Amino acid sequence: MDLDLKSALILLGEKVTTWYELAIKSIPNILAALVVIILFLLLAKSFRKVTRRIFPKMTRNKAVSNLLTSITYFCIILLGLFISLEILNLEKTVTSLLAGAGVIGLALGFAFQESASNFVSGILIAYREPYQLGDIVEIEDFFGEVTNINLRTTSITTFQGLEVIIPNKDMFTKPFINFTTTPKRRLDLTVGVSYADDLEKVTKITQEALQNITGRIKEHEIEVFFKEFGSSSINFDVRMWVKYPRNQAYLKARHESVIAIKKAFDENGITIPFPIRTLDFGIKGGEKLNKMVNFGKSSQSESE
Repeated sequence: MDLDLKSALILLGEKVTTWYELAIKSIPNILAALVVIILFLLLAKSFRKVTRRIFPKMTRNKAVSNLLTSITYFCIILLGLFISLEILNLEKTVTSLLAGAGVIGLALGFAFQESASNFVSGILIAYREPYQLGDIVEIEDFFGEVTNINLRTTSITTFQGLEVIIPNKDMFTKPFINFTTTPKRRLDLTVGVSYADDLEKVTKITQEALQNITGRIKEHEIEVFFKEFGSSSINFDVRMWVKYPRNQAYLKARHESVIAIKKAFDENGITIPFPIRTLDFGIKGGEKLNKMVNFGKSSQSESE
């Protein structure tokens, strides 16, 4: 029993001596690793100051700018940490950390694939700026004003007052219309006139009626194109270009156009006909309606 205790104490003493010698020998490496970490911390802080001035010039989105600054800061610190571990001859530790980070990153990528996709799309949207706050956009069945943009979603407030939150992945990959980026928009109206009206007169009156519509771009002519013989009218399209600062301007121009055309037609005796329908009472052989009515009355009298 005493021999076992003495052997254990001797073994422990040898281990402590070995660790002490290794610690003494590792002091230069430890000091070098500490110096490297301190230098990289100072370097990361310096880069953070620089990136805080550079990234806001690359994108006006404050969230994206802060994100890029933080990523740069932590990447520099991680680089310093790996170099320090290499100095301490802990290559296996570095390999294990990288392997573990890779596995964790892969697992998180599968688990949060949709969120990651929206996050990356949000960064690309902030960088490319296909739309901005206040823009009028239409995507799928949603039409309204962009009221909020963050790194995962975009909020659109419809003109009915409803807020629609759309994932940035859809805003980046699906087709959408940005009405604000183009300062003008074509206004199309379909009108019908009577077969008895003079079509050349109709064209002239229509163009004159729309000359002073609010927001009309006078560099573009007002176009009138007759297109079909309808069941009760000859139908034509009216096309003109209007300024498009907001959606209300387009609605106001269309509103004024309808009133102006109706008023001009009334003043010049041009008719916008009602639909005409022929009612079939089952009359056969060219007999007149009054004969059929009299025949029905006489049949009813005989039965009485």
